[in-house]
Amino acid sequence: MVEDESARARVAARTPVAAPYEVPAPFAVSADDPVRAPLTWGQRAIWQAIRRTAPSDHYFNMTRVLPIADRGHPVDVTRASAALGRLMERHDALRTRLVPADGEPLQARHSVGTLPVEVFEAALIEDADTVAAAVAERLGATRFDYFDAWPIRVGLVVHGGRVRYIALALCHVATDGHGVEVLVRDLRLLIRRGSAGGPAAGAPLDLAHEQSTTTGLRRGESALAHWETHYRRIAPTVFADVVAEPAAPRFRTVRLVSPALARAADAVALRHRVSPSAVLLAGAAVLAARAGGRDTAVMLPIVANRFRADSRDLVTTLSQEGLFVLDLDLDARFTDLLPAAWRASLRAYRSAGYDPDRWNALMSRITAERGTPIRPFCCFNDMRLVDRPPEPGPEPTAAELDVARTRSRVEPAGGHEFIACRYCLHVVAEGDALVVSVTGDTAYLPVHALEAHLVALEDLLVRAAAGREVPIGALTGFAERVAEPVA
Repeated sequence: MVEDESARARVAARTPVAAPYEVPAPFAVSADDPVRAPLTWGQRAIWQAIRRTAPSDHYFNMTRVLPIADRGHPVDVTRASAALGRLMERHDALRTRLVPADGEPLQARHSVGTLPVEVFEAALIEDADTVAAAVAERLGATRFDYFDAWPIRVGLVVHGGRVRYIALALCHVATDGHGVEVLVRDLRLLIRRGSAGGPAAGAPLDLAHEQSTTTGLRRGESALAHWETHYRRIAPTVFADVVAEPAAPRFRTVRLVSPALARAADAVALRHRVSPSAVLLAGAAVLAARAGGRDTAVMLPIVANRFRADSRDLVTTLSQEGLFVLDLDLDARFTDLLPAAWRASLRAYRSAGYDPDRWNALMSRITAERGTPIRPFCCFNDMRLVDRPPEPGPEPTAAELDVARTRSRVEPAGGHEFIACRYCLHVVAEGDALVVSVTGDTAYLPVHALEAHLVALEDLLVRAAAGREVPIGALTGFAERVAEPVA
């Protein structure tokens, strides 16, 4: 068996997958005609990002692999496809497609249809997991047809007549990462119990209506006031200088897998009574600012916008960019900045729900006044399901963190021809480690700089946890030591 996600991805890339056959997963909620509505704020924000990134917009696709345990009740293709049909019925987002309209498209919710499901045979049971990883890679590797296809692709991996894994690819217009986890949870329940419990939490069309009300618009204007205040004073961009010939493909991803970073982030957060995610956001923002020669740290965190009970489990795209701004004291240590960074992160979270069209109008006005576009081109996305509290227990010692760092590794993780950003940092958990990946425009951040930046982030937080900090002014945003990539 493949032991971790990165190893599984490398093996999957070399795993041949036999041609699948297709089975239908029909669904029917009612006989009503399709119901149309405007896009929600989150949908409009991601749609605009997709249009800027096309034709490389498969970058936004999300994939998951769901293991199907036997537990004495084998799951065959018929049972799995029936559960998928019920999943389509349960969540409006899966039955929704875009409809062309003047300006931005509308969304249309359908009541009746069929989801095509591909079935892949694993010749050996011990290969089923790598086949599933390869299927997920295949499903997510191409852009969605936003107007004429369902926003979900499914592959069943079978062996001996039983479904061993279900691979999913989801369109970001339909849902965000939190919504994907809700879908995986519900699909697991539908397969095992035939039911996912009570009614699903709301519908995207209802949210679109709410956001158009006076209350919704007022909430959005409050968020935009935060953007206006800071966009009138921050530097136009973080990384302004072209420093190298761009690689091919131009946008490269590098990832750091680090148990030490996970322990250090928790220790610093617990000591300073903030969240681990806020520690990572502040660390990335400070180092990016230093790398770009800025005295104000600016980062655009992707905010889940699931603060209310009625939106917590809603399957739709709620996430939008917030604005994190932190003035740097070059004589201070990183942990000295954490109280202000915590407040800045809370303001960033509150600034992430707004009408994208009104945001665009505000940006146009500020650009005209300042005579230059304001585009930080730096984003941060903590993709863990919740901003969990730090792990309890004794703090790690400096020696323990040093030992943990010997398990760290930096490795390449692919590339893209175009992304409408210069620096995109993502955080996920993998066992006892944090996996931090950064995708950068190699004209501004060559691959070696991306590697050194990730190691600098680990170094910053390990030093903070171990009490070995240096002043902010001594940081360059890059580390001299770079962990060797694994083969």
